[in-house]
Amino acid sequence: MIVLEEGKGRLFTDPDPDKAREFFQKKSRKMVNKVTSLKEAIVKFVHDGDYLAVGGFGANRTPIAACHEIVRQGRKKMAFAGKTATHDFQILAVGEVFDRVDVAYIVGLEARGLSPCARKYMESGKVEVCEWTNYGLAARLRAAAMGVPYVPARNLLGTDTLRHSAAKVVECPFTGKRLTLLPALYPDVAVIHVHEADVYGNARIKGIMIMDGDLSKAAKRLIITTERLISNDEIRRDPTSTGIPFYLVDAVCEVRYGAYPGTMAYEYFSDEEHLQEWLSVQKDPEEFKKFLNRNIYECPDHYEYIERNGGIEKMNELRRKELLLHKEMKDAQL
Repeated sequence: MIVLEEGKGRLFTDPDPDKAREFFQKKSRKMVNKVTSLKEAIVKFVHDGDYLAVGGFGANRTPIAACHEIVRQGRKKMAFAGKTATHDFQILAVGEVFDRVDVAYIVGLEARGLSPCARKYMESGKVEVCEWTNYGLAARLRAAAMGVPYVPARNLLGTDTLRHSAAKVVECPFTGKRLTLLPALYPDVAVIHVHEADVYGNARIKGIMIMDGDLSKAAKRLIITTERLISNDEIRRDPTSTGIPFYLVDAVCEVRYGAYPGTMAYEYFSDEEHLQEWLSVQKDPEEFKKFLNRNIYECPDHYEYIERNGGIEKMNELRRKELLLHKEMKDAQL
C-alpha cells in the first residue's frame, strides 16, 4: 500500500489489535457483582499515565461525578480523548490531569461560551496535541471495537487538521483513490454514565448512545456510573435494551445525578446558571480558587457537591424542566 501523505502528530496509543487482544484475553468475563463506590473505582482502575476517555456528548450524559473524583485524587500525566469535550474537559484541565490530548472539540462549552481555564492550560505549553475531527475519533474507536488496526475514510482529506493528525493518506488498492487511514484507539480506561445498570454491569442508555457502544468495546477497563441500579430480572425481561453488556464492565457505581450540572435525557436538564457561574468566576483567579475548593476539593462526593448548589430542590426543578421539554417536543410532533 502506497502512503501518499501523513500527519506530523504523535500517536498516543498503540493501534495493534493483537496487542490489545492480549490484554482482553486476560480480562475476566465472569458474571459477578461489580458494585463499588466511585472513589474506590477511580483508585483501582484510573492510574497516572493512562489514556482516558469518557462517554456522553458535549454536556449531555457526561460522567461529571467521575471527572470530579479523578481531579480530587490528583491523577496526572494522563492522555485524554477530546472527542466532544465541554464541561468534562474544563474540569480535567483545572486539575491538569492530562498532558496529551487527541483533539476534536475542546475548550468550548457549546452555546455557553469558551472556558478560560481550559484555554489557558492548552496554551501553557504543558499539553501535547494531536488533531482529529469528531468523526475521526469516532472512527478510531470503531476500528478498535472491530479489532482492526485502522479504518479507511475520506475524512480529513485536504485539511490542515490532517497535517496535525497522526493519520496516513494512501492510494486505495481497488480504485486508486486517496483514502485516509484512521488508527484504532484503545483507551486504557473509560467512564460512561448510563440511565440504568444491574450489579453485573449490564447497562441501559435511553436515547442516543453516540459512540459509547464502540467506546465500551474499545476500552481496556470500563467504569459504569449509573443513575440507578436495577435487578438482573429486569434486564432479562427486556434484553434488547441493554446497550453495554456485563462482560465489558469492570466496575458499577450508582451515582444519582452523576451527569450534573449537565443534562441527562429523560432525567434532568442542565443547570445553566451553575455552568455560567463556572465561566464567570474564572475572571478572578482568587475567587476561582475558592470556587474549586468549595465545589471539588473540599467535597467528599458528588452528593455534597449537589447539596452545595441547590440540593434536591434544584434537582427536582431540573427534572421538571426536562420532562416539560420532552412533553413540548412530543406535542409539537403530533
